[in-house]
Amino acid sequence: MKLVKRLIAAFEERTGLISALKNVALHPVPPDTGWSYVFGSAALLALIIQVVTGTALAMGYVSAAGDAYQALQFITNDAFMGSFLRGLHFFGASAMVLLVGAHMTQVFLMGCYKYPRELNWITGVILLVLVVALGFTGQLLRWDQTAVWAVVVAAQQAGRIPLIGSALARFILGGKTLGAQTLSRFFAFHVFFIPALLFAFVGLHLLLVLHDGISEPPVPGERVDPKTYRERYRKLLEERGVPFWPDAAWRDVVFGFAVVVAIAALALIVGPPRLGAPPNPSLLAKDPAPDWYLLWYYAALALVPNELSSAFIVLAPLLGILIVLLVPPIWNTGERHPRNRPWAVAATIMVWLTVGALWIEGIRAPWSPRFEAKPLPSSVVGASNGPIFRGAALFHDKGCEFCHEISGYGGQRGPDLTTVGDRLTPNEITIRILNGGYNMPSFAGILKPEELDDIVAFLESRTAHPSATSFGSARLTKAH
Repeated sequence: MKLVKRLIAAFEERTGLISALKNVALHPVPPDTGWSYVFGSAALLALIIQVVTGTALAMGYVSAAGDAYQALQFITNDAFMGSFLRGLHFFGASAMVLLVGAHMTQVFLMGCYKYPRELNWITGVILLVLVVALGFTGQLLRWDQTAVWAVVVAAQQAGRIPLIGSALARFILGGKTLGAQTLSRFFAFHVFFIPALLFAFVGLHLLLVLHDGISEPPVPGERVDPKTYRERYRKLLEERGVPFWPDAAWRDVVFGFAVVVAIAALALIVGPPRLGAPPNPSLLAKDPAPDWYLLWYYAALALVPNELSSAFIVLAPLLGILIVLLVPPIWNTGERHPRNRPWAVAATIMVWLTVGALWIEGIRAPWSPRFEAKPLPSSVVGASNGPIFRGAALFHDKGCEFCHEISGYGGQRGPDLTTVGDRLTPNEITIRILNGGYNMPSFAGILKPEELDDIVAFLESRTAHPSATSFGSARLTKAH
């Protein structure tokens, strides 16, 4: 024990690290900080999990286009605890996004970004962008069909930016087309460049927290005045301040432990994201969607009209980030309590409701064909032979069901055809099929006359009053 104490004393004499850490742990913080202050430290803990699991995964990963997919298959299926490790890494990334979002929401609602903590907010916004970028670059490293085409779609969107679009798309892909150079570039960004920036801004963010102190819980009617705030804050710490450890930090420990348990449980029970088919540049992925935390933006892009999509791709992210960055310089004084800042509460609710609604729409993805749709059951078709039966089979075999829904079966990219027989005559149905339309190919020259007759007979039978429908009228299509 004497030898250990002498070694510790020698280490402390030469570095001063132990006393520095002690000062950090015991530095005074405002009283009554409560459970709303735990999200920042939990996000830092999730980052540590990412570093540990990411380092372990990198030891078995091969960042080569011909070997990456097989390497991940080996990690997932054969390596010791490989599937659990991938699950930890995936759900750790998800936890980081959620916790950083929750932390920023708490900071905004409680006015913690006001003087003198404006730079804390700005560095936090940058950290959120870096966390999302880290997740996006990590998705490509799965090197399956969905991940590859999600990056292709992102590059296509970047290419529509005026002036710099082509250069930015080439930068994302590492060239003119997606290939081995794309994987190498994303691996470098995911493992080296973005983490380096993330560590730098985390260090700066923590330094600013220590320099300016933890924001005290807001009090209704108590306003922030730059001329008097620092003196008032100093007196608060002198008179009522408590040491960060253990008086305030115990909540961080409890919540952090719960976060770790939740991540581990999800990794063990749910497992890592499933690997899709190997990448095939000649085959478009059925649904090249990003991971869940970017689904809301994916939905927004899909729902914007085509004539506005280029402007939206350029202006929406720029305006969104600019508005968030300008919050502290514009509103850095005045009230902090949410009760006296209804606009802040309303803005927060509006943002989260919008993101939530778009996220749900992104999961549904009605704009994407449902290639996994099964043939319509006999209970929906209503016939076991004849033209209606054959038309229902063709409706699936020719891909119509992938984009059109009938009685709850099929895709939603095109109009619902459950009662199309009540809206269109047989001739009108025939014209639509032969000529096609917006996002619908023309089937003229593809369908045989008897196939066209059968499909029209089936669609004419789709009515709210099937007994009143004359199926024989579909034979009018023979004239076409």
